Amino acid sequence: MSDAPTVAVFRPDDDRLERAATLLEDLGAEPIPDPMLAVEPTGATPRTDADYVLFTSKTGAELVSEAGWKPSDETVCAIGPATADALRAEGYAVDLVPEEFTSSGLVAALSDAVGGARVEVARSDHGSQVLLDGLDDAGAYVHETILYRLVRPTESGKSAAMAAEGDLDAACFTSSLTVEHFLAAAAEAGVREAALEGLDDAVVGVIGEPTAETAAEHGLAVDVVPEEATFEALARETVTTITDE
Repeated sequence: MSDAPTVAVFRPDDDRLERAATLLEDLGAEPIPDPMLAVEPTGATPRTDADYVLFTSKTGAELVSEAGWKPSDETVCAIGPATADALRAEGYAVDLVPEEFTSSGLVAALSDAVGGARVEVARSDHGSQVLLDGLDDAGAYVHETILYRLVRPTESGKSAAMAAEGDLDAACFTSSLTVEHFLAAAAEAGVREAALEGLDDAVVGVIGEPTAETAAEHGLAVDVVPEEATFEALARETVTTITDE
């Protein structure tokens, strides 16, 4: 039996989950892969009359490419380096990546430039309202296109059962929706309160302040919020916190 700390990871069941598990192993942890998000594409593409088009995920970049989106003169913005890399891998030029890889960071980077401009936000059905409200406050004409819906996989919940048994040392939540889906899976299995108690004794890491707020609203005490909103930073700081305790 391994003495490595068990760390739940909730990334979608694709190369992101594989990379996350490999990173955790490299950090000396035992990853507990438990995908809490599955993608249902809508087939939509960004509108063609926008001055700016904003992407907030790798998934969105891949889906617009599959759907045949062809940009013209738009300023293409990515919320962070992973999204930017995915856009470039699909053959798109990226004009802007904010210093802070969050919705607030995108608003801060664009607020002085988008007054009177048409801004297209292309993302999932669970995107942060912070982005839309911030752009609207900056004077932009904002339109949102839903590229895909995020649902909870029916087989999810392994990590919730482990938390309820006290067998989980840490969890890395990468969005508010992963928090909500984790708790929904726990409730479905009849172990919601026990899972929350188990996480009280574990290290809870979240990828940014919006996720931290969601966790707090649901009674989860957050231990780690990395300064850089990437999974690598989240994993490293979470594993370090386990080791330090």
